[in-house]
Amino acid sequence: MTMERDLVLANATLVLPGEVLRGSVRLSGGQIAEISQGVGVPAGAIDCDGDLVMPGLIELHTDNLERHIEPRPKVNWPHASAIIAHDAELASVGITTVFDALRVGSVPSKAKGNYGEYARALANEILDLRARGALRISHFLHLRAEICSETLVEEMAKFGPDDRIGIVSLMDHTPGQRQFRVLTQLRNYVMGKHGYSEAEFDEHVRGQQALSARMGALHEAVAVAEARRYGAVLASHDDTDVAHVGRSARDGVTFAEFPTTLEAAAACRGHGIAVMMGAPNLIRGGSHSGNVAAAELARADLLDIVSSDYVPSALLTAGLMLGDLWGDLARGVGTITRAPAAAAGLKDRGHLDIGARGDLIRVRRLGDAAVVRGVWVQAQRVG
Repeated sequence: MTMERDLVLANATLVLPGEVLRGSVRLSGGQIAEISQGVGVPAGAIDCDGDLVMPGLIELHTDNLERHIEPRPKVNWPHASAIIAHDAELASVGITTVFDALRVGSVPSKAKGNYGEYARALANEILDLRARGALRISHFLHLRAEICSETLVEEMAKFGPDDRIGIVSLMDHTPGQRQFRVLTQLRNYVMGKHGYSEAEFDEHVRGQQALSARMGALHEAVAVAEARRYGAVLASHDDTDVAHVGRSARDGVTFAEFPTTLEAAAACRGHGIAVMMGAPNLIRGGSHSGNVAAAELARADLLDIVSSDYVPSALLTAGLMLGDLWGDLARGVGTITRAPAAAAGLKDRGHLDIGARGDLIRVRRLGDAAVVRGVWVQAQRVG
């Protein structure tokens, strides 16, 4: 990547760790070299006209690539084009670091509603495009380890420490617990997606529960061990009660993705586990699955990190909404920059400090909306 040298963004509203002030930031050698206060615009600087300048957004969990690979049901788009389009979309909404979520663990034996292995091949394509300089932003991998599966051990063995795996999340979709503790919601989802009859759905539930009973403990232990082998941080998913959070703490979980109850979120806080919720939940005013609302956790001071989940543009909006809710813009923006970077172990980004990576975005608020007016990655403009 060719670095822009001595780029100055001046007359900006800088969102710093813990405070917001009017000033300028100078980038040099791909890093933040200077931060100064004032409204002056030196010769050659970009006049931001009071726009917000903040760190590039950090996305820990997104399903967005899946939408580009399968833009319509049963339409498989060429993967290179899909990855490049996904990358460009994220850059356009201010995301400068992404952990692309890929499922590991399949159930190939099922004749209907089965899902096969894909993660290793797709990871190769992402990493190849990155090595060839085809991607605008920084990509890491997030392996979603499906505990209730048949092939998790074999699939995770195909990855190693050189694969840029930053996160492994423990995904247990066994019917009757966590996200699918209410079988009515699972019935609507599965029957709608796969066209199951009532009898086929009942058979699906029994089969998944038997598979979890047979393989669950082994798969959880393997996923935890493999995360250590990769050098990745560990995340839990859909913790529902105190017992779930206790298991997460035992396994060494760093952050909890989408806890489903206030009880679980409070237990996470007690164990020092950061709580992440989805931006669509916050923006829509509640969970589409009937779980706890992100705004409820925010008001209870139990929300640390936000993920765009399935709507990339939602990430920036959510951070600004939280700033308004808390009356603290720096804190709201921190949930989409500083906190996710810290949870993933990235110390070089997510904050405007001298010596940090030159990953910045320029944002103008338009009432309840916001527009990204500039994106820089290591001081090079990418959007």
